[in-house]
Order: sequence, then C-alpha cells, then structure tokens
Amino acid sequence: MEYPYGPGINHIEFWVKNLEETVRFYSELFPLIGWRALNQTSFSSGQQEIYFKEMPIALHESLGVRHICFHAISPEVVDAVGAWLHRQNADIIRGPLEMSHYSAGYYTVDFRDPNGFVLEVAHTPNARL
Repeated sequence: MEYPYGPGINHIEFWVKNLEETVRFYSELFPLIGWRALNQTSFSSGQQEIYFKEMPIALHESLGVRHICFHAISPEVVDAVGAWLHRQNADIIRGPLEMSHYSAGYYTVDFRDPNGFVLEVAHTPNARL
C-alpha cells in the first residue's frame, strides 16, 4: 500500500487556556483558508491536522515556535481573513499588506489567536518551498 502523504508535519497540538473560546475562533478562521473540522477540537487541511486541548496550567513566556503561517490560495483569501479579524476585534500585528522583500507577490496578515499564539495567513505565489 502506498503512503498517501509526502514528508511534512502530521499534526500540531496546542495547549490552550480556554478550549471553547479557541475552538470558536478557529471554527470561523479555518474555513476561510480551506481547512475543515474533523471533530469538535481538530481541524485538517487534508495534509496536516491541528488540534487543541485545554490544559490547567498558567501560560508563560517560553522558547518555542515563533509563529505558524497558513497558505492562502489567493490575495482575496488574505483580505477575507483580515476583514474577519477586524470584525472579531482580534489582535492584528500587521496587514493585510504586501511584503515583496520576502518574495514577489507575498501578501500577508499576521495576528494573535485568543491564546496569544502568533499566526500568519499569506499568499506566496513566488516563494520557493
């Protein structure tokens, strides 16, 4: 049997302070960028999975992932996410804006989720992965 996936990340688990608030946020964000719900706390792009667990620990500054960037299939997707973030009164770090010093056409919005995790949604038509 051939393995259906190439190399990459299988899943990312987030420990969060408020599961209900987190799931509500991602349940609205993920459909905008082409992800779907697998169940009440897990979401998939068809290649990767992200899921959330509420943990009874205090959040604190630590070393770790700086941010996660999700692919947007068009600049319009980035604009839709930016508009949604404004309606949510979310903590937008920057954008939507073009960052052509990264690569031609790089269009992005960076923001924090309800737990303070930094996320990015970017259309990167000329980026080499």
